[in-house]
Amino acid sequence: MHALGAIALWALLASLGVTLRHVPPFLLTGLALVIGSVPAWPLYRQWKVPARTLALGIYGLFGFHFLLFIALRLAPPVEANLVNYLWPLFIVVLAPLFLPGLRLKAAHVLAAVAGFAGAAIAILGGGGARGAWSWGYLPALASAFIWASYSLGTRRVAAFPTAAIGLFGLVSGLLSLACHALLEPAVDLAPRDWLLITVMGLGPLGAAFFLWDKALKTGDARHIGILSYLTPLASTALLVLVTGRSFSASILLAAALIIGAAVVGTRK
Repeated sequence: MHALGAIALWALLASLGVTLRHVPPFLLTGLALVIGSVPAWPLYRQWKVPARTLALGIYGLFGFHFLLFIALRLAPPVEANLVNYLWPLFIVVLAPLFLPGLRLKAAHVLAAVAGFAGAAIAILGGGGARGAWSWGYLPALASAFIWASYSLGTRRVAAFPTAAIGLFGLVSGLLSLACHALLEPAVDLAPRDWLLITVMGLGPLGAAFFLWDKALKTGDARHIGILSYLTPLASTALLVLVTGRSFSASILLAAALIIGAAVVGTRK
C-alpha cells in the first residue's frame, strides 16, 4: 500500500510541472521541497545522519527534480516525461555496479535496448529530434540516471530513519531557493500558483518520498519494483489529458516499450 500511494502521487508530478512551467525551476523546486519536508519537522531529532547520507539525499531529491522541470520546459512534455521514466530500467541495468553479487543477464540487456528504443520513438514521434527541442531530452535522461543511482545508493549507506527524508528535502529546497536568488529573476506568484506548489510539495515532492522509503524498508523490493512501472503509464496518460493532446500511436508504442522493458528487466 505504501508503494501504491507513492506511485499515485508521482503520477501527478509531470502535469503539475507543466502547469507551473512559468515559475522559475529553482524557485519551483525549492518551494515544493521545503513544503514537502514540513510534516517531518516534529521528528527533527531523527535527522542525525552521516554527511555522506545527507549528500546522497541532496543529490537525489534536488538533482532529479530540477533536471526534470528543466526538461519539461525545453522538450515536448509527454515525450520528456517518457524519457525521464527510464529510471526503473536504469535501476536494473546499474544494479550490478552498486550492489555486489548481482549479475546482468541477457534479459536485462534486451530490456535496456527495448527501453531506449521506446525513448527514441517518443523523441522522434514528438518531432523533438530537430532543432532546439532536442536539447530538452538531455536533462530528462540525466534526471532518470540521478534517481536510479540515488535509489541504489541508499542501499549502500548506513540505515537511516524514514523521517530523515524530511532533512533531505529541506536542505535540497533551501539550496534551490539560494540558486533562485542568485540566478533567476524575481517573480510574483498568484494564489493559484501557491496552491498548486503546495499540492506538489505535500504530494509528489513530500509524502511520496516518505511512502517510498517506508515501502522499501517494509515490503518486498521485487514487488515494489514491478509496481513502480505503473507510474510512467499513469503519469503520461494524465499529462496527455492536461496538455490537450491525443494519444498518438508513437506515444502509445513508446509507453508500451518502456513499461514492457522495465517489467522484463526485473524478472529473474
